[in-house]
Parts: sequence; C-alpha cells; structure tokens
Amino acid sequence: MRFLIGLILVALLVWHFWPEPEPMAVEDTFIGDQVKVLKKAEGFEQSHLDAVKAQQDRMEKQLDPTQDD
Repeated sequence: MRFLIGLILVALLVWHFWPEPEPMAVEDTFIGDQVKVLKKAEGFEQSHLDAVKAQQDRMEKQLDPTQDD
C-alpha cells in the first residue's frame, strides 16, 4: 500500500513540474491556409479604406479650396 501511495505522489510531482509545451502558431495548424487568406484580405481591406479616405480628402479639398490641412 505504501508503494502505491509513493508512486502516486511521485507521479503527481512529476506531472506538476513537467514543462508545458508551447502553443502552436495558428499558421502551423490545419487551418493555416485559411488564416493566411484572411490576413491577406484584411490587408486588402485596409489599403482600400486608405484609398477611399485619400479620395474623399481630395474631393473635399476640391469643394473647399480655402480649407487648410
């Protein structure tokens, strides 16, 4: 009986102090391709929003030439 209790204690101590593995990056998992496509789409969306903002600024400047930036 002592042997069993000792074995359980040793197993618990080893489990407690065993280092946890580092989490995998999402790109390295089975959904990595979809994540890459999503990030590419987010970049495209941001560049589109920047272009729309620049166009809007140019249009406002044309409407009100006295406006200073």
